[in-house]
Formats: sequence, structure tokens, C-alpha cells
Amino acid sequence: MGAGGRGLEVTSVPLDEGKGSGKLRLSCMADGFIIADETQREFEFPQREAAFFYGLFLRGHSAEELRRDIEVPPQVLARWHREAEREPSLREVLERMVEYRRHVLAIFESLVGFETRVTRVQ
Repeated sequence: MGAGGRGLEVTSVPLDEGKGSGKLRLSCMADGFIIADETQREFEFPQREAAFFYGLFLRGHSAEELRRDIEVPPQVLARWHREAEREPSLREVLERMVEYRRHVLAIFESLVGFETRVTRVQ
């Protein structure tokens, strides 16, 4: 359960590293998840990842596609929830990752919103 007694909420967001998009590095092994030390430090700086995605937006990538890349998809959340039920020690890490992605998305949204307002004013 998350803060306030809530379970993991289902949103639509990917945390894979497949496209080399600067996403968090997470490995799933037979005995559980392994999170690289450098990834633990990255949790402290969501603005870096948001800036990465904003840079892609400024280079012409669709804001909607980038939002989908930032979010954790429902099927991934469901799989993580099952993993956390099997291995309760994972729950805190997985919840932290989901919260991190939401924070990255919020920062990205504010940057895109600012860009839109500046463009309209000119």
C-alpha cells in the first residue's frame, strides 16, 4: 500500500530502456528487481529527465508521444503490483519509481505549457 493506505494506482506510463530514451535502468531477474546505484541517484533529479524529454519536444517530437514515453503503462503497473505481492520488499521501490515518473511528467507538462504560452504571446 502507498501513502495514505492506497495501493498502486493504474495510469498509462513506460519505464523500459528499449528506445535508449534516458529512462531509468531497471533489471528484472528471477529473484527480483535490481536497481542500479546510479538510478537510485537519478530519483533525486526528475528535472533532468524532464529536461531530456523537453529537449525532444523542442526538436519536433510529439508532446503526446513523449507523455506516453514518460508514463508507466497500466500493464507494467499491474505486473509490478503482482511482483510486489510476491516480494513485499519491492513495493517501496516500485511506488517510488511510479511517483518519480509522475513527477517527471508534471515537470514536462509545465515546460510544454510554458512553451505554448510563450509562443502564443509572440
